[in-house]
Amino acid sequence: MPVTVPLSLRRGAGRYRTAATRAVAVTAVVGASLTALAAADPHEAHTLTGNSVANAATETDIPVAFTPREAQMPQVVPQQVLDFLNGLRAEQNRPKTVRPSDGPLSSGFGMRWGAMHAGIDFAGMFGSPIRSVTDGTVIEAGPASGFGLWVRVLQDDGTIGVYGHMQDILVQVGQQLKAGDVLATVGNRGYSTGPHLHYEVHAGEGAAIDPLPWLAGRGMNLGPAAD
Repeated sequence: MPVTVPLSLRRGAGRYRTAATRAVAVTAVVGASLTALAAADPHEAHTLTGNSVANAATETDIPVAFTPREAQMPQVVPQQVLDFLNGLRAEQNRPKTVRPSDGPLSSGFGMRWGAMHAGIDFAGMFGSPIRSVTDGTVIEAGPASGFGLWVRVLQDDGTIGVYGHMQDILVQVGQQLKAGDVLATVGNRGYSTGPHLHYEVHAGEGAAIDPLPWLAGRGMNLGPAAD
């Protein structure tokens, strides 16, 4: 827009010429801003600020990014999230198969003295802990013919684990177990010649299978029995 300066004001012409130049620049910037806004979606709301005017005049087709104050602050993970993630990590890393007794393997699976020995035996000190081999659910706990006392556990793969000859039962029916949980103590009840744990695995139609290859398939190689 042309600006006319009267001759009578020539004395301050430099000053007014500068003011006129600024007015022309501002008019151009505002005009560019209005042109950018007119070209935008009429349904979008716009707020005109000094920065937006400057940006519209120089970069009318480049979106302006805004970083909220919260995102500029140091970022930390909440403690409850850390606790949850640590719990997941511990769950993933814990053993899923555990040796049921610290005692040595004393007898294997097969015929024994004219009868089927349907499990494996661990010789152990009287009262020492018996641990759950896998995660599972207790389905029976109490007296049993031949075993004196037994505990049966529905194991994590659908098989049934049988623990026999214990002195004390420390779990009850319906209890959830994790591999390594103590469920009983070693005893000498039932048909037994000394304190030990008898452990069986039943699969399929409930038939007993040799626990040694089953355990080896889960990464636990106990080696041959003493007998």
